[in-house]
Amino acid sequence: MTKKFHISKLKPSIFQGRLDFDAVSKRQSQVLAVEYPAERLAFTVFASVLLILFFAYFYFVIGSVFNVISEKQADAQAAKLQGSIASLEQKYFALSQNLTPQTASDMGLTPVQNTQYVYRPGNAAEVATAVRAI
Repeated sequence: MTKKFHISKLKPSIFQGRLDFDAVSKRQSQVLAVEYPAERLAFTVFASVLLILFFAYFYFVIGSVFNVISEKQADAQAAKLQGSIASLEQKYFALSQNLTPQTASDMGLTPVQNTQYVYRPGNAAEVATAVRAI
């Protein structure tokens, strides 16, 4: 004969009872064995939406990267154009020997006063614009 041991003389708690895992596993396996009609459709829709979101994420990330690259190229092109325009203006003034202080002031040029030079090592003096990508 087997003697039962009780931890407490009071009513046993829910943790001291017997858990019937066999009944639960049989019932759960029966539920999992059934395929519902909308299950395949719901899974296909969910997988499709997830795939579309995945590709949309990479599309916008790549678009942002290309935007930054094109902005940097446009800035470099603008700086190059400004340099070429300045050199063309210098050549024009050198070729036109009839430039006098009166004609220069008529063009909007003024004499430079209090000239101060700035030393910029590398890109340390880059000007931040109002709108920057990434």
